[in-house]
Amino acid sequence: MTPLEIADRLTDQILRPIKSVFVGKEEIIDLMGIALAGGENLFLHGPPGTAKSALVHELARRLDARAFDYLLTRFTEPGELFGPFDIRKLREGDLVTNTEGMLPEAEFIFLDELLNANSAILNSLLLVLNERVFRRGRETRKLPALLVVSASNHLPEEEALKALFDRFLLRVHCGYVPEAELAAVLEAGWALEKSTRAKPASAGLSAADIRVLQDALPTVDLAPVRGVYLELIARLRAAGMEVSDRRAVKLQRVIAASALMCGRMGARVSDLWVVRFIWDREEQREMLAAMVQETINKDAPSTGDHPQTHGGSAPDPESLARDLDVLSECWDDLAAGVARDRLAALAARVPWVQLSETREALQEKVEALWRKAGA
Repeated sequence: MTPLEIADRLTDQILRPIKSVFVGKEEIIDLMGIALAGGENLFLHGPPGTAKSALVHELARRLDARAFDYLLTRFTEPGELFGPFDIRKLREGDLVTNTEGMLPEAEFIFLDELLNANSAILNSLLLVLNERVFRRGRETRKLPALLVVSASNHLPEEEALKALFDRFLLRVHCGYVPEAELAAVLEAGWALEKSTRAKPASAGLSAADIRVLQDALPTVDLAPVRGVYLELIARLRAAGMEVSDRRAVKLQRVIAASALMCGRMGARVSDLWVVRFIWDREEQREMLAAMVQETINKDAPSTGDHPQTHGGSAPDPESLARDLDVLSECWDDLAAGVARDRLAALAARVPWVQLSETREALQEKVEALWRKAGA
C-alpha cells in the first residue's frame, strides 16, 4: 500500500469505528491518529473516569502491532518496564536484560500515570521517549516503538518530571462529555461492555504499514505553509509560550501527518490546527487555541481540510474570565505589542461562549482592556 492508502485505511477502518464507540471524544481520537502517523508522543490529561485508558486500549486492540502498557507508581522498578536480567547470562558474568514481552520490544506503548515515575527509571524513560533507545548498563538497543502515549490526572510540578512531560510534543485535555451527550455515552458504553471480550475485525494495518506512513513524512511539501508557520511560532513566543527550537522542528512532523491523513502530499495552512496541542499549562489552552485559529481563519476553508481544523472546543468562560483578569493586572508590565496580541487572542474566543449573559460580561472586560490599550 502507498502512504496515502495507509492513511485512508487508518482513518476509515480504525479511527472512525473508535469514534462510534466513544461519544464526544472525536478530537482526542483524531489526535491519536495524528500522533501515530507522525511518530510523536501524546499525553492525555484529565480527571479519572474520562475514558483516557479505554481510548488508548481500543486503538491498540485495532492495530496489528505488539503493545505494552503499564500503570506506574512511585515504587515501579526498571525491571517492571524493561524486563529482568537474564539469569543464564548473569551466571556467565553478563548483565543482559530479558526483554521478551516488555517495553523494549513493543511497537505501541502506553504508560499510564507516567508522572509517578521515580528517579530509578527516569533517565531510561527519557531516552525511550526522545530517542527511541533503550540503555541499561552496557546494553544499548534501538526500539521499534511507533507511538508512546501517556495519561495522567495531573500535570508535573517537579523539575525532573517537567523534563519527562516535555518529551510529549502533543498534549490534549480529556474531560467529561457535555450533559447533552450523556445519554449517548451511556448507550455506547453499555454496547462497549458487551463487545470488549471480542477482538474487533482487523483493519489489516500492521506496524510495518505504520512505519511506511511515518517514513513518508519527509516527502510532504511544507513550503506552502512555512512562512505562516514561522509567523505563528514567533507570535506564540511573544505571547509567552515556550516553544523551543526542538519543538518547532518536531511540529513539522505532525503538520505533515495532518496532510497525509487528509490524502495530500502538500501541507495547507489548515494543517496548523495541530499546534493547538502544545500547551504546557491548563491556562494556556484557551489563548493557544485562539491564536492558532486566528491564523487558520486567514486562509479560506477548502475541501480536504482536516475535520479538526475548525473543531476547536467551545471556550471555558471561567478560564476566559480568569485570563482577562490576569492580563488586566499585568498589562502595564507587558510590552504594548505583546499585551495587544494576548488581548486579541482572548477577544477572539468570547463570541463562542454559549450563554449570552456570560458572553456579554466577558465582552465588557475585553472592551475595558481595549480602552486601556488606546489610552
